[in-house]
Amino acid sequence: MKIAQIQFAPWDKVYDFLVPGLDVSSGDFVIVGTEMGKELGKIIKIIEVLEFPKEERELKPIIKKADYEDIAKLPNQIQKDAALEYCRELVGKHSLSMKLVDVHFSLDGSRMNFAFISDGRVDFRELVKDLVAHFNTNIRLTQIGTRDEAKMTGDCGPCGRGLCCRDFLQEFSSITSEMAEAQQVVHRGSERISGMCGRLMCCLSYEYEGYKEMAGQLPPIGTKVNVDGSRGIVIGHHILKQTVDVRLAASREDERDLIIQVDINRHKKNQKK
Repeated sequence: MKIAQIQFAPWDKVYDFLVPGLDVSSGDFVIVGTEMGKELGKIIKIIEVLEFPKEERELKPIIKKADYEDIAKLPNQIQKDAALEYCRELVGKHSLSMKLVDVHFSLDGSRMNFAFISDGRVDFRELVKDLVAHFNTNIRLTQIGTRDEAKMTGDCGPCGRGLCCRDFLQEFSSITSEMAEAQQVVHRGSERISGMCGRLMCCLSYEYEGYKEMAGQLPPIGTKVNVDGSRGIVIGHHILKQTVDVRLAASREDERDLIIQVDINRHKKNQKK
């Protein structure tokens, strides 16, 4: 038994459908039936299961694999741009604080879904009324995040490669300042560790566990240590180099404390000897 995770728009969430013995794979476009009508979506992932969970036993099956004629039924980019431009005029007319990003048309033309970003909640009830009167169809407005916008419209990241979210990332994970701190990049400033979306870069999560493991091999800051017969205290870490900064107390009152960098692995070997 297979479950296909299907997405109808790059910024939309993923929905589960049954795969009824069809020869489909990730990346294929398929036709499915929803409560709102027929939709054309892209298979993001296919999951094989031995038994469907209770909450998924009522899943609808994929109707068929989409062909050229099915895809050709969707409005082209010129029609999408025209719809967005008209909606932007209405947004300005109603003085709404929102930025339109994209519009999605259902396969049967019974529904239009406008995606937008905004800093807060937006009362778009009057906007919807005007859109329904003009397009004579069911209208939905979906507020998305800046990361979703970057996934759809972004290009290259600061590394020079294409954005991960446009390439292989299917789901956004929570990126925290703790990850930046663990990798000792906070001092670079928020601009240098933020992506095009303005949020902390997703790649901070890739090596986070590795950094935590390496940091665990170093004595915590504040630990008192012996270095070549002198007593000192750990005041800093260099995780990738596996070294620590140790402050040694001055031997005389007129001298300053000495700060040295100690290779932990070499220090451990010397202690064993």
